Amino acid sequence: MSVPTPPLTMGIEEEYQIIDPKSRNLHAYISEFLSQDKQRELSLNLMPELMQSQVEVGSNVCQNIGEVRQEVIRLRRSVCELADENGLAIAAASTHPFARWDEQSITEGVRYKELLDDMQGVAKRLLIFGMHVHVGFGNDMESKNLMIEIMNQARYFIPHLLALSTSSPFWHGRNTGLRSYRSVVFESLPRTGIPHSFESWGEYLNYERTLGMVGAFGKADTRAKIWWDIRPHPVFDTLEFRITDICTKIDEAICIAALFQAICAKLLKLRRQNMAWRQYRHMHITENKWRAVRYGINGELIDFGQQESVSFPNLMDELLELLDDVVDDLGSRQEVEYVRTILQNGTSADRQIATFEAHGGDDNREEALKAVVDQLVRETREGI
Repeated sequence: MSVPTPPLTMGIEEEYQIIDPKSRNLHAYISEFLSQDKQRELSLNLMPELMQSQVEVGSNVCQNIGEVRQEVIRLRRSVCELADENGLAIAAASTHPFARWDEQSITEGVRYKELLDDMQGVAKRLLIFGMHVHVGFGNDMESKNLMIEIMNQARYFIPHLLALSTSSPFWHGRNTGLRSYRSVVFESLPRTGIPHSFESWGEYLNYERTLGMVGAFGKADTRAKIWWDIRPHPVFDTLEFRITDICTKIDEAICIAALFQAICAKLLKLRRQNMAWRQYRHMHITENKWRAVRYGINGELIDFGQQESVSFPNLMDELLELLDDVVDDLGSRQEVEYVRTILQNGTSADRQIATFEAHGGDDNREEALKAVVDQLVRETREGI
């Protein structure tokens, strides 16, 4: 089997909150954004989501992490400019600190109506915002089989990256005690979470066909309704990483994207050397995902080979050492090593909780939560 060499092409999608600066609450406005000439002038290619208070953007195909950075800056700057002209603001976090799902306006369209008809109350609760990173493979059968191999092995690493990205500690005005409450909400849908492994591209396609034949994809029969944390994209020739929260700061987002690409590059390098990363069982990886959801970077993940819990900073040291021989070829050493800054300064979730407590916490909940929103808006704009 031929094995691709770096650079592996990349793309990134981000889902932002539309904020009313006065109330700090979410504001239903995506339809208005889509109707304006300004968004076309900015070449934004905005995409609606289920809730009218959400806006999704997607990058062009990027050859390296430097281009990804340029695209994320362009997209955030343009969306913020569009929001400014409409008296609104944009925030990047995977839950809003106090908005309620039952007060949101739903986007019209067959796709969303079918989702609501099928998923009922589960879909109505999806007031969450994510970030998806794509790493390109080929479209021939060898590349597809290789993508499945890499997906099977990369599953082990994705709880680590969820922990680094956490940005959703609040839900309906309460500190949930979790760093990624988005993960809990999203996993109420079917076909979510960590996927099981597959022997080949053919076995994966057979799984898809079976679901289609029994009506699991609905009338539209779209494979996009496989919502796993890592999946072969249903349209593009990419391995799509979906596990992470959306990062509030640009540097955090670029770090996560660089890590995903570097993990793929390392696993491909092992493949060329007739080696492979150990495939861990589904129940092992989901245990580590729960720890990432609950504690973020402040807890321990399990080394199932050693049968012991390991502090997150030590795990990151091991990961950086593992990736050391591919990051220079990718041109992403600086971006990957930004992990150390995240460990030092905390994730968005950590900073949100600190701001909430600094403004009085539960004793001054309304104002403290508004302070968190203000912080999210400021950090989203940093570097644009």
